This record gives sequence, C-alpha cells and structure tokens, in this order.
Amino acid sequence: MTWDGVDVVVVGGGVVGCAVAHALSRARRSVVLLEKGPRLGEGITSRNSGVIHSGLYYAPNSLKAQSCIRGNVLLYAWAAAKGVWHRKTGKLVVATHEGQREALEKLHANVVASGAPGCTLLPGNEVTRLEPSLQVAAAMMCAETGVVDPTELTHSLAIAAEEHGATILSHAAVHGLERGPDGWRVDSARGRVSTRWVVNAAGLDADRVACLAGVTAYQLHPCRGDYFRLSTAVEYRHLIYPVKDKRSAGLGVHLALDRGGGYRLGPDAEYVERRDDFSSAEHKLLAFHAAAQQLLGPLRVDQLRYDGCGIRPKLRAPDEPDEKDFVLCEDLPGFVNLVGIESPGLTASLDLAERVAALCR
Repeated sequence: MTWDGVDVVVVGGGVVGCAVAHALSRARRSVVLLEKGPRLGEGITSRNSGVIHSGLYYAPNSLKAQSCIRGNVLLYAWAAAKGVWHRKTGKLVVATHEGQREALEKLHANVVASGAPGCTLLPGNEVTRLEPSLQVAAAMMCAETGVVDPTELTHSLAIAAEEHGATILSHAAVHGLERGPDGWRVDSARGRVSTRWVVNAAGLDADRVACLAGVTAYQLHPCRGDYFRLSTAVEYRHLIYPVKDKRSAGLGVHLALDRGGGYRLGPDAEYVERRDDFSSAEHKLLAFHAAAQQLLGPLRVDQLRYDGCGIRPKLRAPDEPDEKDFVLCEDLPGFVNLVGIESPGLTASLDLAERVAALCR
C-alpha cells in the first residue's frame, strides 16, 4: 500500500511516538504512525515502571529537566481528562544514614536550581511520621511524583490521534528512508509513504532508524533493569528511593506502588549486549534483597519474587561518568530524531511531543 502527500511519518508507537502523533494531528498535520510490533506500547513503554517523575536528577536547563517538569503537569492533566489510571502518591528520597545527608542536600540544591516544584527536606522523625516502618536520617519529600498506567496512557494518546485523523499501523517496521526534493520516502513492511517530515521515535531502535536516513552520530547502549515483586504486610504510602549514586547508570533499586496496590522493587541498571533479551534474572535475588533491606529495613528473602525487566536506550556509554541529555534535533531537513529517550521519557512525552509539533511546520 502507498500513501502520498502525508505531512509527517512518525516511526515508533510507544508512549512518545503516540504523544507526537497526537500533537501533530491536533495541529492539523496529516500523520501516519508506523509501529514495528503487533501492538502499540509493547516495547520500552510496556516495561516502564510508570513513575511520573518530578525532575530531580537532571542538569538545570537541560532538555531532560525542562521536559520532565512541564511534562509532569501535562501528564496529570491528560490522565485526569481521559480517565487514565494514575495516582499522585508522592515520593521519598531517603538518606538511610548520616553519611548520605550531604548527597541528599546536593540533590535538593539541584531541584531548586532546576525549578522542580513540591520538594522539601525532612528530618528523620518527620519521615517516620509519613512512613512508620522507615528509620532514616533524613529524606526529601517530592509531592508531585506519582504513578500512571503506561499502556493505558499510550492507548489514550493513540485514540486521540486517530480521532484527529492520524493513521496508525502496526506490523510496520521501517527498512528504508530516502530523501528527495520534496521530502522523504519511507519504506515499511506495510508499504511506502511519501512525506514532508519524518519523526524518529523508535526507542531502542532510534539510532538504527537514524542510520537509515544517513545520520550516524548516535549510538545507543542497552541498559537492562530488572524488577522483583515485594510481598509484605507493611503498608507503604509513597514511592521510596535511595539517594542516587552518581556512578550508577540508574537511580538505584527503589520501591514503587502498582495499580493493584502491590509493591515492586527496581529497576537496577546493567549494561548488556542485546536489546531483545528479556529472559529471567532470578539470579539477582540476593543482590535485590540486600538493596531492599538497605532501603526499607529487615526483610526475608522469600518476600521477593522475580517480576520481569526492561531495557533502557542510553546514550551514556558504560565507561562515561555522566548522563547524556535527551536528543530532539532536526538532523536533516525534514528529519527529526528523538534519541536516548529513557527515563524520564514517559513523564516528558507530552512536552516532547509539543516541541516536535512546533518543529514540523
């Protein structure tokens, strides 16, 4: 099948791609979204922990910080308007001992510099009032952090995009991109599309899709994160995070609340060779048990059960000391790349989509 005269082709049907398709179709662009899998949101999105981040960890004025902070506001409003399941739970970043207090205070200083709202330092006794089972030196309360159902969010964006005229195709892996005098020719498993603009929101494949267009500047480094389910009689009210170790590629094993009222630990961060290996990692049980006890206090090993994994599309290489910012760039005329959209990409998705829509005029 062939589509001619389309304004924009969006490659990738995760939460970011569907948000982009919605923003563009709402702006009266004709849009075709191409998703390689059988269903939307089954890649990175489906394995996301669903946290609505507040914007704590990112360099002030970076795209990560700006898009996360504004995206947080947009996401809550969208979820409320569309009936997408979500909860504003709040989050505690805890210094479990006095030696972590300085790092916690530095994180709070970054929060202030970035403009992330609703974050307050608390002494240990105040933390215990909020979470009676915790005995910590101090914590930062992040009132605007919460959780959302990532798949439900993605589907709501796709439905809204289709209501504004977008065409969404699954089983549509892109295998060719060719630039011509009037735009781009996109060859996919579902046919050919002639378009003025291409937006690459392909997640773990974003660097490969960029290469199809002749953009070779990006290399993604797959970074796996595993999860364990926690069974406990303790009732936690907030997400609970450790103070981030700058050397780590992740935020540290933390406690998240799920839609069913259960508790999930993770993800950790482990660079891997493959982008498609989601096999079980039950061998991490003891490491997770140790991390969970350091965060929450005494637990039995049999309270933890393996619960799957995800893989982040990181621009930061294993030997690099610092995180990389999101890439949102028109690298060639009419070709926009969204690369390295890992956490907090879900939170940032609606803001990133508006930025893309402003480019594709």
